[in-house]
Amino acid sequence: MLVFGAVTRLERADALCATIAAQLRGLEHQPPGIERHAALVGILLKAGELVQGLSDVEFEKMTADDISARRDIGSLLLLDLARLVLRSWRQGLGGPLAVPARVTALLVHLRVPCSLCVSEAEGYSFYGLYPESYAEAAMRSGLAANTTVIGIRSIGTSLSAMVAAAIGAAGPVTLRPTGSPFRKRIAVAPRLSHRLLRDPTVRFAIVDEGPGLSGSSFGSVADWLEDHGVDDKRVHFFPGHKGGLGPESSSFHRKRWAASARNVVDLDDLLLEGPAPCCLASWVSDLVGPLERPLEDISAGAWRKTLRGDRGAWPPVDRRFERRKFLAHTADDIWLVKFVGLGHVGQRKLVKARLLADAGFTPPVAGLCHGFLVEKWLEATRPLAPTEFRQTTFIKHLGRYLAFRARRLPLPVTSGAPLSKLCEMAIVNTEKTLGAAAAWRLKILIGGAERWQALVQPVDTDNRLHPWEWLARGERGFLKTDALDHSVAHDLIGCQDVAWDLAGASVEFEFSVQQSADLRAAVSDGCSRAVNADLQAILEVCYLAFQLGLWISAKSVATAEEIPRLEAVASRYANLLLRLLQGGRE
Repeated sequence: MLVFGAVTRLERADALCATIAAQLRGLEHQPPGIERHAALVGILLKAGELVQGLSDVEFEKMTADDISARRDIGSLLLLDLARLVLRSWRQGLGGPLAVPARVTALLVHLRVPCSLCVSEAEGYSFYGLYPESYAEAAMRSGLAANTTVIGIRSIGTSLSAMVAAAIGAAGPVTLRPTGSPFRKRIAVAPRLSHRLLRDPTVRFAIVDEGPGLSGSSFGSVADWLEDHGVDDKRVHFFPGHKGGLGPESSSFHRKRWAASARNVVDLDDLLLEGPAPCCLASWVSDLVGPLERPLEDISAGAWRKTLRGDRGAWPPVDRRFERRKFLAHTADDIWLVKFVGLGHVGQRKLVKARLLADAGFTPPVAGLCHGFLVEKWLEATRPLAPTEFRQTTFIKHLGRYLAFRARRLPLPVTSGAPLSKLCEMAIVNTEKTLGAAAAWRLKILIGGAERWQALVQPVDTDNRLHPWEWLARGERGFLKTDALDHSVAHDLIGCQDVAWDLAGASVEFEFSVQQSADLRAAVSDGCSRAVNADLQAILEVCYLAFQLGLWISAKSVATAEEIPRLEAVASRYANLLLRLLQGGRE
């Protein structure tokens, strides 16, 4: 199935250096506390993107990772910034902030006028991965200062700096695994190989998020070390979770993983069990008032327990896209505390959340706590009945909501998949699920779709208009939940033309041709531009094929209880897609 995609953007190295320098100057006079600490972490992450991008430029030229003055400077920069983050964390987010003069000089050396392809780290954006966790794990590892720290690009660039800072090691080396997602390998030039292997007694710390389905990124570095005579006992892994390798891993890698030293402090260890003021409950209390009880975890579909009605009627949950979320209870209110991303990712979500809330489309927002958005949990609401979605009042509200997103939300910093990629995905997913004959009919239906690419105007689309995402609040209308994340999720869709949401709405609410036309007219009026009906029709086919692949593939990580729900929703998309392929809809 074609479901996932990488989130990348283009940046200029000199502009990134200028931004980092300006943000550091702004922090020097900011009072201690979680806001200053979160901003400092954001600077480390941005510097990690800078160093990752510069390292990848050199990698592309050399087709291998090697020693260079620029890479050594980048490593020192990250080490200095990681030490600042670590000092802030160890001092309980307090104390003075003294930025070393060397940092400014290092940034000047990296301020080159070149374009970089920057990968937004999934762990920082989606999975609640915190650099502080890796520092805590390193401090508990017992590793000495002479340990060689190796970060796996992309996210390992900044994570490895935290490990090195915590154990007093030299600046880390970063490597870029390439090749098949399940059989990755690394390429190391002779000079760097000599530097890594010159001391036969040192230990190695391999740092990355994951492991994922195969663990082949971790495995590629460990394989290289073993091939060059490094005993497995000298290798320590620093992963993002305490689980094992995924189902696509080799038996050899699974055996080594089980026997090797793994150093992990996860989000629960760091933010739920840690002492104040370095814990999530403390940050939320500062924002909304004292909590009457511990944070209530409603992650991984547990939020469905708050729904009224039979458990059998629960909506499906795809665990791969579920964010960590909690309920916080104060004397007067209940608040939803949801992970939305560290650094600039979280800041962008905060801006978006406030715009949508102020316009009345989403719940009120209290603020951002180092990656967690805090918004009002409104109990005086209910899920909508199926018939309500096709009523004029809801269609008009939906039209205003989609037009507002297209007109008022900031333009996306990353682009979504082009129409050609969406069509490729639709054909692949259709063939894998419905067979070659259905895929052939789909090719005919969307033939020449690329001619509509010139009409596409990407906006911050919602991308998740499913019925269970909507709440009714009596005479005050409707509320959209989960409205911040899916245009920048780690799937391949990304930000699209508003016609993508029109297509999604027609599918999710089973609109008639007339109802779909009414919604399109309302959005066109609100956006002051006509949404093309033919483009919407093509995107509707792509939407169905994407949702079909998404929910079928979700079964790979589902519990036995969840699988029937996933199969039911996937079956609905399959039937709707077949109906379109056989002659359309009414």
